[in-house]
Amino acid sequence: MSQHTYKPDSGDKMDTDISAPDPRATSEAPPGIAAGGPGATRDWGQSRGIQSIEVGGRLLRALADHGRALSLKELAQAADMAPGKAHPYLVSFGKLGLIDQDSTGRYGLGPLAMELGLISLQQYDPIRLAEPLLVELARATDQSAATALWGNHGPTIVRIEEAPSAVHVRMRPGTVASLRHTATGKAFAAFHARERVLEVIGQATLDAQFEAELARVRAEGVSLSVDGLLRGISAMSAPVFDQHGHMVLALTLIGPTPAFDPDPLGPLAQTLRSYAQWLSRRLGAPLNASASPWRAP
Repeated sequence: MSQHTYKPDSGDKMDTDISAPDPRATSEAPPGIAAGGPGATRDWGQSRGIQSIEVGGRLLRALADHGRALSLKELAQAADMAPGKAHPYLVSFGKLGLIDQDSTGRYGLGPLAMELGLISLQQYDPIRLAEPLLVELARATDQSAATALWGNHGPTIVRIEEAPSAVHVRMRPGTVASLRHTATGKAFAAFHARERVLEVIGQATLDAQFEAELARVRAEGVSLSVDGLLRGISAMSAPVFDQHGHMVLALTLIGPTPAFDPDPLGPLAQTLRSYAQWLSRRLGAPLNASASPWRAP
């Protein structure tokens, strides 16, 4: 197996969670991506800020990561601060409408936070966000990277970034990926609306062997094709979700089989998942301790 230029994200800091986190999940920016995201024009880490706001922001981050109302003790623990220190921040956030408190005393995100979230989502377009990400993903993995959307005839490649190495895998935008025989297609078959998948396949049900493969894809968070449609070429794909838990696009790595790591728990898969999860978070997907927010249609 040849050496890759990417760095596995298994050592990255995980989201703080009261429950045990899934080792496949991450909320950190993936390798090569600044905290501001690909194409960011401002490196906030180099600018002086107000420390108290940043400290209080850990409480908002904890609420967003958990996706549910938390007691003062739970929230303080998730934000790594004492309850007595957390409470004044919560009072101020409540006055601003950033948090709210229900009848049981638990804290959740408030109306202003929801309004800001809706405005933010309106500004985000999956393809626009994914474009600069592809460049970084190809550079980080030394593989060709592609994005695909669900089109009229099934999963359709819309953007390709060639690998920085001398070995390129040629694929044209507009190519429709096979649901059964490509990594991109399998990702959509596993996570996209079942009725649309069956419509493209032209069957009322899927055979048991394919269902078992799709179950593995959901469990591992990536799909794989080794020497599938073209001998000597392998691919791996990961789903990207929106705020509703719907798959909106696939991120796919493609490369020569001898230099491609097919291990779904290996560093190549970890890097691909980290990019897909980061993009999902930017689109509002409720990722916390699970590998994906996918909900069965």
